[in-house]
Amino acid sequence: MERSDQALSKMREFIEKRGFAVDGRIPPERTLATELRIGRRSLRKALEVLEHEGRIHRHQGRGTFVHTPPKYGAAIGAPDARPRTGSVMRNHATALDTILDYTNPLEVIEVRLATEPAMARLAALRASTTEIKRLQALAGKTRAASDPETYERADSLFHRTIAEAARNTLFLAFFDTMSAQQRDAGWRRLGEHAHCYKRQAVYAGFHELIAAAIAARNGQEAYAQMQRHLGDVQQYVYEQAFPRSETAQ
Repeated sequence: MERSDQALSKMREFIEKRGFAVDGRIPPERTLATELRIGRRSLRKALEVLEHEGRIHRHQGRGTFVHTPPKYGAAIGAPDARPRTGSVMRNHATALDTILDYTNPLEVIEVRLATEPAMARLAALRASTTEIKRLQALAGKTRAASDPETYERADSLFHRTIAEAARNTLFLAFFDTMSAQQRDAGWRRLGEHAHCYKRQAVYAGFHELIAAAIAARNGQEAYAQMQRHLGDVQQYVYEQAFPRSETAQ
């Protein structure tokens, strides 16, 4: 576990120092392992975590690329906005990270219900054609997933792609904080990633409806479907946390 954590730390540092190519491509695993002095197995685990977080994405036959967030400052014509935004996000993330020790899946889903429908509505207005195609592909992957791990990766990337497509820095910062909490053992047992094939099928159906609404540029429908989706997750989390036999007493 320590070696895997060390590999992940080294990869994060590697990305922060922009040791990759201009197009975002990072070196092959063999080259990375040698350069960072880490084992191939630990490196692969680190890459899986980074992909789960949306920091990198893999293209079969092309390689692995670092995901570059959109330049929000440039979009609103503020030349110095990007450095300030980056600094604010880092400080904001540090403050929010301390909260993770005091929260739980019920609180997380309440915050997601308050924010992600709005993100979906914005994504319907602002998503690029590439992002829409990616959402549709990821919705399909959640439907076709043959094991919980594959579903979890596709599900996480689906929701993060919506957060990115919303083009709102603060929403994205909140989303990443919520995602960090969802890797907690309690959330994995109770939340949207719960290892239940029937629930995965239900959630995949919502993903398809959300992706279709965003593709149609229908913000109201995207909002409504995301709200229905997370409301269903909330009900499931509540039922698992407080079984009827307990609430009836």
